[in-house]
Amino acid sequence: MKIEHIAMYVNDLSLNKEFYIKFFNATSNDLYHNPKTGLRTYFLTFENGARLEIMNRPNMVDEQKELMRTGLIHLAFSVGSKEKVDSLTKKLMEAGYPVLSGPRTTGDGYYESCILGPESIQIEITV
Repeated sequence: MKIEHIAMYVNDLSLNKEFYIKFFNATSNDLYHNPKTGLRTYFLTFENGARLEIMNRPNMVDEQKELMRTGLIHLAFSVGSKEKVDSLTKKLMEAGYPVLSGPRTTGDGYYESCILGPESIQIEITV
């Protein structure tokens, strides 16, 4: 069994799509739009086949996102080496995305950094 994809609602589909394409080498399908419900969605596919569905609807409620809360907390991307963690973290910081931690080796042995991506989505970058 495997997770087929993760989905999340976002306010700005274009911003989020371009973020994952630019920094995480995602590829995107064409926009799907259901005129009856107003749903708009993209599937973003990553190098190993993992997929992220980003979607929105006209009447979404955008609540304040707290970093320390229950529920889905972050998306983690493995980039293959410590040097790539460092490099991508630097690129994201230079592009204006806040670095929440790292790069560092955590107590459980991960070399990682955490950044705050578009719409306050926490992104973990690891080896």
